[in-house]
Amino acid sequence: MAHVESAHLVELALRNATPTDADAEALRHVEQCDRCRDELRMLTRVVAAARTAQLVDLPTAPPDRVWQRISRDVSGTPAAPRPSAPAATPGRRLLLALLTLAAAAGIAVAHRYLHERAKLVQRGVVRQGRIAHFEVLHTVGDE
Repeated sequence: MAHVESAHLVELALRNATPTDADAEALRHVEQCDRCRDELRMLTRVVAAARTAQLVDLPTAPPDRVWQRISRDVSGTPAAPRPSAPAATPGRRLLLALLTLAAAAGIAVAHRYLHERAKLVQRGVVRQGRIAHFEVLHTVGDE
């Protein structure tokens, strides 16, 4: 049976939609598959952390001097001070929390991919090689 796609696992972790037959099938697979179960568990923890995030947990805007320096370096002229960030509203907090969740989900998917690839290299299923700046995986016997 094919693994549940990461995007579907994210949807299951979010629990925003009414469950469908595809969700039930995916959850049956998750019950049997350690890899998918671990990924869903991790995504569920990320969702819980994002939903409980407080305003103090979110990043703040950099000081005006940072924007002035960037502007000066890019344009070669002094810049007017950048206005400070507006006060966080509940909608903005939700947006920041969702962006944080999306970034964490992306990191989790990348981590899972790299972890699985490292296991294949370790078992000798694939061999890792480099050509210029591009990483290439060769299936053993494809030489």
